[in-house]
Formats: sequence, structure tokens, C-alpha cells
Amino acid sequence: MNQIDLAGQHAVVTGGAQGIGLAVARRLAASGAAVTLWDLDADMLQTARQTLSGAGVQVVDITDAEGVVATLARTEAEGGPVSICVNSAGIAGPAAPLDAYDLGWWRKIIDINLNGTFYVNRAVVPGMKARNYGRIVNIASIAGKEGNPNASAYSASKAAVIGLTKSLGKELAGFDIAVNCITPATAQTRILDQLTPEFIEYMRVRIPRGRFLEVDEAAAMVAWLVSKENSFTTAAAFDLSGGRATY
Repeated sequence: MNQIDLAGQHAVVTGGAQGIGLAVARRLAASGAAVTLWDLDADMLQTARQTLSGAGVQVVDITDAEGVVATLARTEAEGGPVSICVNSAGIAGPAAPLDAYDLGWWRKIIDINLNGTFYVNRAVVPGMKARNYGRIVNIASIAGKEGNPNASAYSASKAAVIGLTKSLGKELAGFDIAVNCITPATAQTRILDQLTPEFIEYMRVRIPRGRFLEVDEAAAMVAWLVSKENSFTTAAAFDLSGGRATY
């Protein structure tokens, strides 16, 4: 494992109790960063904390804009200013054709994947601007580039995260703040529990690598993106699709 120097940095990772978020948190901690995990699941947060010595934890609903601001205040009071933010919280939702898609699920997926990401970015940016330093990585998806059939809500939410990232990266280009996103193919995480075996196989066979993404592979890319070495690239989408992406 390459050693990324994140000494002196404080990272918040949303969705940090499991999956890609937890893998990212482990990698950032191994690189010297202080890490605070944000997640809605209090029990899983405590389990994750036991495997990540020294990490802080905060129970937060990222769809609550005011709650996000309050959680950031608690996080910084306990661990110091946040200089790194990785937005990994998200859900896939059920698979269904658009004309039959449940409206409640549509709203929930957009609220968590897009609005929640917006609220967290909105909360951390002012402090980063004031200190003229920050690194933000938003977890999008290959579905945001290509669109997955029977996953209109998820595909739309992740396409919007890519657009948000590009917009914010340009806004902050005059600061030493890098805002990027990654567009992973499907990873072997609990998010697959929400999908049918047929849909899971549909996604696997479209990956030229012939397998799903390993969460540590995502963490390795994120670790560089949030480092001081990434001093130029911003407003970009980094591919993690195993060759599936067409652009």
C-alpha cells in the first residue's frame, strides 16, 4: 500500500459505518488523518469505531440540513477543523421501470443521494474557504454517466452529484480546495441487498474486468484525491468502472 501523507488533517466520511465509506475511513486513518464517521445507523457506527481505533463518530441524518450544520459543529469541537470531506452516504433503492417507480422511493433516493450530499458540501465549504484549504470527494456512480435501466432515481441522483461536483469545483478553483467525485461500478457492499439477483448480474456482466469493485480500490483513489499532492485537479469525475465507462 502506498503511503499518502494526511498527517494533521481531519476527515469527515459520511456513510462511514460500512462499505466504501468505512474502507475510505480506514485508508485515511492509516495515512495519518484524524477521522470522524458520520452515519444514520448508531449501532453500526459503534461497531465500525471498534475496528477503527481513535475515530470519532456522529449519528446524523444528512437529509436534515440544520442537523448537518449542528453535527459539523460538534465534530469540529471534538476533533478540530474539518479539512477533508468524503460523501459516501447513499442508497440504491428498488429496481423498477420509470412509469411504475414508487414516488416515495424516488423522493427518498433523491433526498439522500443528492440533497444530502448538497447539505454536507454546503456545511463544510465555508470553513474550508476561510482557511483557504480543503479536499472534498463526492461518491457518484457509473450509473450517473451511463444510466442503468430500471434505476431512474439512482441514476438521476448520481448524475446530479457529478454536476454538483463540477459546479462547486469551479466555484472554489480560486482557493486551495479540490472538489472531485469518483464514479465507481458496483461494489460488493450491502447496497446490493436492495437489488434483485438478475439486476446484480446485469451490472456485473457489463464490467470488462469481469468482477465488482473492491472497496479498498475505491479507498486508494480517494486517498490521493484528498491529499495535498492533488493540488491542481478539481471539478473532475474519476472513473472506477473497471472499463465500463464510455467517457
